[in-house]
Amino acid sequence: MAFSNLTSKAMLLYDEWIKDADPRLEGWPLMSSPFPTTFIIGSYVYFVTSLGPKLMENKKPFELRQIMTFYNFSVVALSLYMTYEFLMSGWATGYSFRCDIVDYSRSPTALRMVRTCWLYFFSKFIELLDTIFFVLRKKNNQVTFLHVFHHSIMPWTWWFGVKFAAGSGLGTFHALLNCIVHVVMYTYYGICSLGPAYHKYLWWKKYMTTIQLVQFIMITVHIGQIYIMDDCPYQYPIFMFIIWLYGSMFLVLFLHFWYHAYTKGQRLPKMARNGISKDQ
Repeated sequence: MAFSNLTSKAMLLYDEWIKDADPRLEGWPLMSSPFPTTFIIGSYVYFVTSLGPKLMENKKPFELRQIMTFYNFSVVALSLYMTYEFLMSGWATGYSFRCDIVDYSRSPTALRMVRTCWLYFFSKFIELLDTIFFVLRKKNNQVTFLHVFHHSIMPWTWWFGVKFAAGSGLGTFHALLNCIVHVVMYTYYGICSLGPAYHKYLWWKKYMTTIQLVQFIMITVHIGQIYIMDDCPYQYPIFMFIIWLYGSMFLVLFLHFWYHAYTKGQRLPKMARNGISKDQ
């Protein structure tokens, strides 16, 4: 009886909470509730940490070079498209880089931003293939906690962002930067997947960590403005805190990486010695 009452109260709270959702996303794929996204992420975590390695234990690694080449350059194309859409939805057409709140209107520009935010959210499911490729190629040493955590938390937190606050400069600056960085990173991965004959074109690999570090510095500084602006009526301050926390956490992790890789010169795994991380 107690459990039944608790469940009823939880459902009532959920129904009350979901009433504040953005009505413009009514009927959009994966937007009905957080449960489909949670199920997909849960299945992903179970496969890459348990089921997948067990299935591959007595099998030879899959040769996925052609598939990975297509995948990596497809992500480059998608990231370029999303960068353009973010720019045309506000970043190149009026955002101030300061207190840009959510536009809940149905103007063409506002609806364009909603579509772009949803596409960015959906792209995080596509990027789950990064880890699945690791498992199928038996690169289990690259399936780290940080990698899985990053790929899991992004689509889950972005569901709430899209559902309640699709748009605004404060809420999408990190997504715009992430798309730009992914153009560079997945170009690198794509050229890598072409084979050793193309590795001579990757002279710029040493700058990858710097690019990632700059990304998190810019995210942390931009979102940190909300704590020093006198009057910024952003509709969901909790999202600002989450973005700041996320940017700060990865900034610290990358500074730690930078210190050990480039200051102390400690020997690192191959991917790390190349100055890149597949966690982004």
